[in-house]
Amino acid sequence: MDHLPEESPARQVLADSAYDADRLHDLIYDQGGEPLIPPRRHRKYKHRYDLVAYKQRWVIEGFFAKLDNGVASQLTINSPQPPRFIKLASIMLWLK
Repeated sequence: MDHLPEESPARQVLADSAYDADRLHDLIYDQGGEPLIPPRRHRKYKHRYDLVAYKQRWVIEGFFAKLDNGVASQLTINSPQPPRFIKLASIMLWLK
């Protein structure tokens, strides 16, 4: 990974500990963001990160997992209105 998307600069970059690398941290800081990546176990220096914000990542990830399970089985590539179907499925999940 040599760059981050420039179209939408991020204040915080969430990633799993598999992405814990000094090079990525430096890149995020250079582009004005804050990395929210937990350190790997083998690191001698364990950097700090916002644990509360990182835990909120699972709320978003869980929502997309539920959306994927409910929508992927019924949504085909040739569907005429995929964005509307995704919005409807999101509303249904929210109302549950």
